[in-house]
Amino acid sequence: MKARPSGALQCAPPPGLAPEGGPGDPRPGEGTLLPFILFIIRGLWATLCGDGSLDRLLPSVSMGISPRKRTTSQCKSEPPLLRTSKRTIYTAGRPPWYNEHGTQSKEAFVIGLCGGSASGKTTVARKIIEALDVPWVVLLSMDSFYKVLSPEEQTLAASNDYNFDHPDAFDFGLLTHTLRKLKQGKSVKIPVYDFTTHGRQKEWKTVYGASVIIFEGIMAFADKELLKLLDMKIFVETDSDIRLVRRLRRDITERGREIEGVIKQYNKFVKPAFEQYIEPTMRLADLVVPRGKCSQLYYRVQVLMTSQQPWRRKPSLLAALASAHQAQPLPQTLSVLESTPQVRGMHTIIRNKETSRDEFIFYSKRLMRLLIERALSFLPSQVCVCVCTPQGEDYVGRTFYGKRVTGVSILRAGETMEPALRAVCKDVRIGKILIQTNQDTGEPELHYLRLPKDIGEDHVILMDCTVSTGAAAMMAVRVLLDHDVQEDKILLVSLLMAEMGVHSVAYAFPQVKIITTAVDKKVNDVFHIIPGIGNFGDRYFGTDAPPDWSDEEMDEPSY
Repeated sequence: MKARPSGALQCAPPPGLAPEGGPGDPRPGEGTLLPFILFIIRGLWATLCGDGSLDRLLPSVSMGISPRKRTTSQCKSEPPLLRTSKRTIYTAGRPPWYNEHGTQSKEAFVIGLCGGSASGKTTVARKIIEALDVPWVVLLSMDSFYKVLSPEEQTLAASNDYNFDHPDAFDFGLLTHTLRKLKQGKSVKIPVYDFTTHGRQKEWKTVYGASVIIFEGIMAFADKELLKLLDMKIFVETDSDIRLVRRLRRDITERGREIEGVIKQYNKFVKPAFEQYIEPTMRLADLVVPRGKCSQLYYRVQVLMTSQQPWRRKPSLLAALASAHQAQPLPQTLSVLESTPQVRGMHTIIRNKETSRDEFIFYSKRLMRLLIERALSFLPSQVCVCVCTPQGEDYVGRTFYGKRVTGVSILRAGETMEPALRAVCKDVRIGKILIQTNQDTGEPELHYLRLPKDIGEDHVILMDCTVSTGAAAMMAVRVLLDHDVQEDKILLVSLLMAEMGVHSVAYAFPQVKIITTAVDKKVNDVFHIIPGIGNFGDRYFGTDAPPDWSDEEMDEPSY
């Protein structure tokens, strides 16, 4: 008995089912060729394997082809999350990915997945994510980085004569730059490739916050610079017959391709490219997944990653902040609102535990307005052209020297400062960051993030009502820097800060301007500001804190 071929399927149709027969026989283009091809593949598979295990790979046989779907490349973050109709809330927070100096402590761990077309790379990637149970994972697909085709190449692609399986079809420069930036913890924009039009969509997808990056693609091991970024390399080995069947299903039912074109492209480009460029890179892999057998893969991946585990940090940031920068003079980047009788009087009211909620809100809002106005005075300005007054006289004034001003509030208490900013900055854009305390480690964790588009070009006013240790403020500043906001364009504003928090932020980010209405000297052993103001969020929103409340247990920790 001859060995079965390893390349494309070669078979003749059974008697009576040939596509070129009598008037009732199926013909190409009449909507019945797909069932005919699937009938042959199923029969061949049953002969080879003796079972119907291939059925799960194929669409059910019907007299028509499913409507074409517009499919695009897939690259996305996959942290544990809860989706609602309007927003996404992360149920597992991202712990600090930086040290007390504000610099990244560990790069993201990158797993490279390589294999032939339709070998099951994405499926293996998702199973690894499930098995590792790692928060804040990014799945990056090489399909997003196909080059933009010229009109001549578009014509070739439409007739299935363009080779998408050659290294030259990929934009390795953009891919390497994007993966390196993502590995460094930065926010990146990823192109969305449309497989039906063979072009990139106008809107690119923003991806941020990777503890682990799973990068998959047919040419994942084909570039030397790309290989340097991979901490682990896995090759998914799958039988060529199975890959062809999967490709037929995907390209016909999902990408709207014709059967003849899929088979033509496979024999002309896909199979030769696998043998020439992809299969030889198997020798570079740390692990090989043979024919989809993943039972031992996840254990071996866990063993290899144990020594690095970038998402599991020891709870050391708070301890480092508590022991550093003490007994030093306050930094020059700090600006404290002048303690006039009015400011002192308002502090007397809001610090008084007997103050009613209505009065607390009223006088807090007054202070917030003064604080925001003070912060705006630090924005860059320039002499503007002369304007003519109603009296007909010239007046030489000043105007804001920058592109935009954006406000970002640290939820939940920082959100109370947004009305004051909107009142003095017309059409200001607002972003939000939710940072909560992990009750086991005592460290801040990033849970939710929504920033305006192209925030990297803006001057940002970062708002939080109280800053104790500075841990949450540092995390928020780090998030802004990861989104390409320049450090000297960030203004941190807070109603009340502890000296410890001021020193922590100023040491880590010496170019960030810090503006507050008052600085208290001490924090106690549970990091409450002394004499302090209590839990600002509870007092403002009227929620009750437990008698033994601590910042680590609140929605709005006074870090």
